[in-house]
Amino acid sequence: MQQNENNTADRELRVSRILNAPVELVWEVWTNPDHIKNWWGPNGFTNTIAKMDLRNGGEWELVMHGPDGTDYKNKSVFTEVVAFEKIVYKHFAPIFTATIKFSKEGHKTKIDWHMLFETKEEFMQVVKTHKADEGLKQNIDKLNNYLESQLRMRGQLKTTSTSRTSTFLNFPGNTEEAFLFYRSVFNTEFNGGGIERLGDVPATDGQPPLSEEDKKLILHVELPILGGHILMATDAPESMGFKVIFGNNSHINLEPDCREETKRLFESLSEGGKVTMELRDMFLGKYFAYYGSCTDKFGVNWMFNCIVKEN
Repeated sequence: MQQNENNTADRELRVSRILNAPVELVWEVWTNPDHIKNWWGPNGFTNTIAKMDLRNGGEWELVMHGPDGTDYKNKSVFTEVVAFEKIVYKHFAPIFTATIKFSKEGHKTKIDWHMLFETKEEFMQVVKTHKADEGLKQNIDKLNNYLESQLRMRGQLKTTSTSRTSTFLNFPGNTEEAFLFYRSVFNTEFNGGGIERLGDVPATDGQPPLSEEDKKLILHVELPILGGHILMATDAPESMGFKVIFGNNSHINLEPDCREETKRLFESLSEGGKVTMELRDMFLGKYFAYYGSCTDKFGVNWMFNCIVKEN
């Protein structure tokens, strides 16, 4: 029997969280299958996504692989999608409607996650059998940890607001090999603390452990070459939602000394091109920056990074 729509407290789950990432990045990792597969589900789960058609009426099919080897097939249909604001989908077996709202909170994002089950009996069964209430909290914890890893991957070692221009390179896993080669060619030494690896970053509570191989990957490295120009790079593995292909593996990185010049350059270079991340304040692990990216009308990729406040 259909429950009273005006009294749903006994068949719903709600959780809200402030995520330490801008709404554009939160939306990206929530809506891109290459990202969401890496953080979706409770602790210990992995995912295989067969389809994710993010539009009204689009289907979402995935298999969640439990830590005990059990596979859980999931099928949903998106009923409302408002970019950077809201996602609503209906899930089948068990039947519930999930509403996820995204709202800007300065350089952070507030996420409100609501699950409304069709019946009280179905709600009780899912919570009792699968601990859906605890699973939802773990899911948001995993999302927050994944966002932090993405910010670290996209961050840089710059520590002053002095203007400079650099080239930012992505490699699928051989950054160290490449930069040891470049160091030998240019006869220079790495900036900062040298090579920084993913394993050098302390793990946060609830974060899935990195494999020994992933711990060896390069988080960041800087190398001066001719005329003071800086090469920067990071490993961008598919396990973290990246796919390095020719054309997206390099950016000219501009580091103006003020917001006004950053905004002017961004608007000029993006005109007639494509904005890949709107300019906004972001916390990049070591400092707050006015950050954005675009591809200009000639297909050249640009990054913009103006220090707003040092941490």
